[in-house]
Amino acid sequence: MVQRHRARRLHYDFRLEIDGVLVSWAVPKGPTLDPGVRRAAFHVEDHPLDYFDFEGVIPSDQYGGGDVIVWDAGTWAPPADKATDPGRAVADGELHLDIHGEKLRGRFVLVRTRTDASGKEEWLLLHKRDEDAVAGWDAEDHPRSVLSGRTNDEVKADPDRLWRSDEPASRASVPLKFAPAAAGELDALDALGAGGTWSIFGRDLAVTNLDKVLFDAREGEPPVTKRDLLRYAVQVAPTVLPYLAGRPMNLHRYPNGTRSRGFWQKALPDHAPDWVPRWENPDAGDGETRTYLVVGEPAALVWATNFGGIEWHAWTSRAEDPRHPTYALIDLDPGDTTGWPDLLDLARLHRAAFEHLGVRAVPKVTGRRGIQIWVPVAPGPTFDETRAWVENLSTAVGAVLPDLVSWKWKRSDRSGRARLDYTQNALNKTLVAPYSPRPAAGAPVSAPIDWAELDDPELRPDGFTIRTLPDRLAARGDLFADVLGSDQALPPLV
Repeated sequence: MVQRHRARRLHYDFRLEIDGVLVSWAVPKGPTLDPGVRRAAFHVEDHPLDYFDFEGVIPSDQYGGGDVIVWDAGTWAPPADKATDPGRAVADGELHLDIHGEKLRGRFVLVRTRTDASGKEEWLLLHKRDEDAVAGWDAEDHPRSVLSGRTNDEVKADPDRLWRSDEPASRASVPLKFAPAAAGELDALDALGAGGTWSIFGRDLAVTNLDKVLFDAREGEPPVTKRDLLRYAVQVAPTVLPYLAGRPMNLHRYPNGTRSRGFWQKALPDHAPDWVPRWENPDAGDGETRTYLVVGEPAALVWATNFGGIEWHAWTSRAEDPRHPTYALIDLDPGDTTGWPDLLDLARLHRAAFEHLGVRAVPKVTGRRGIQIWVPVAPGPTFDETRAWVENLSTAVGAVLPDLVSWKWKRSDRSGRARLDYTQNALNKTLVAPYSPRPAAGAPVSAPIDWAELDDPELRPDGFTIRTLPDRLAARGDLFADVLGSDQALPPLV
């Protein structure tokens, strides 16, 4: 496959599957069918096979930042008259290959010409004089993707996916568009009556009490049933999954609906199906939770929702490294005398601070009364360090509007003022996950927003619900995706 890649400079990434990876060359002017032209090619690092069909954007602050299309794809093989082990041929510096792509066809040769002192290999890519050769053929005359038919400009303006270069390949590709479940699966849910066995995301779930009301109605709307909640979980599960995968879960359960008092469930119950992903905490002491749910696939989130998990809370560290967070969290919690406009002022001050510091951060409304801001963090800092950083930042912000802010823990001690809460930056403490429902009338959602929406007079902390969020996700994409990169070091605050 060949990707047309606009990073610092336009180039074409020429990739061949060899020995389970994509062996790759950067070809600045692109491959050609013209046998009279030799193209410079630079051998670069192998890429994972997961990258084979990637088309979208790579964030500008990451390796290869820019926009990418799949410019050509097909199959290749060593010529019968030059049969050799391809990996050995690359190591030896000369690879002959027959390509059967949608744009590139015929016999090509890659030849290493030199290796500089740093080990960077320079090669030549050329087309042999055969029946597929075309004089004057230029890649730039054929600019569209063979997957989507779109150009780089069109993909950049409306990308479907984002690639996180700093993440393992299995979770590097992040969907930016709403990915609906198959209509037949949702139709099957509606056809179940009060309950039954439902096949979703390749798993069979026993669902019950589908017509039970879990959320009171908002004015002008019907109440929200368990069936409605499961439908929502299915609709957003592919988008939510990157924020939950690999992280122990704390569920806020309301099995009898949100009129009743909810309770926290940390331990995975013994009756959970065998396929449900889990994590055994090796550091659990006597009386502490040992086995946690880990939502490693979309069906696991639907199972948790069917189990009464109305609120989804994932740890801010991963199970593989539980003592080092990947997010720093800021929770803007209003007081009784601080109104929504006051809270927006505090959020805008944080926005200005992040712009000044050059820090990537993403806001979301909580679905209740407040605003949260998540800051992606490169592995390294402890919870004590991220908590201290957030405390220092919030102290500086709070000093601008001291009459609005209290640092008291108890709400009754705050004299109605807002709290800038940094204490959630601790092991096994959580904030509600993006897209999670909240236990209030109409089933509001903790919805990601972009920073510009802080200036929208229509914005409300509980303005998005499980009935409206899927359309927003389809129209706007995943506005929270920027927290998925874990390459950011927190700058010192002086």
